[in-house]
Amino acid sequence: MATVTGSGAEPDLADCAPAVSAPARPAAAVLSDAGDLLRALAAPVRIAIVLQLRAADRCVHELVDALDVAQPLISQHLRVLKTAGVVQGERRGREVVYRLADDHLAHIVVDAVAHVQEGK
Repeated sequence: MATVTGSGAEPDLADCAPAVSAPARPAAAVLSDAGDLLRALAAPVRIAIVLQLRAADRCVHELVDALDVAQPLISQHLRVLKTAGVVQGERRGREVVYRLADDHLAHIVVDAVAHVQEGK
């Protein structure tokens, strides 16, 4: 139980000892890369693109139709996602079909959306 001292309601820090040891801190480069990845996912249109690609591989015109966003804007967002390693594109004839590079990335976005929806 926390001990209250003085006029403030500050807990006794001895009562807050962690039950398990703290995880090792990842290398600075890993933390930087994780920050870059999260920044790449930090736009509503890019989140919507990831959710679309989670359902199926799509070409640009399919994303334009599904998201009701102009083609140049979809292409710009895909470029950001591709640079960050979130999506990969494969040319099929005249079109490039995009897919998620990794299922873990979809989980990040789905979890973030679910978290926000739970709070509403």
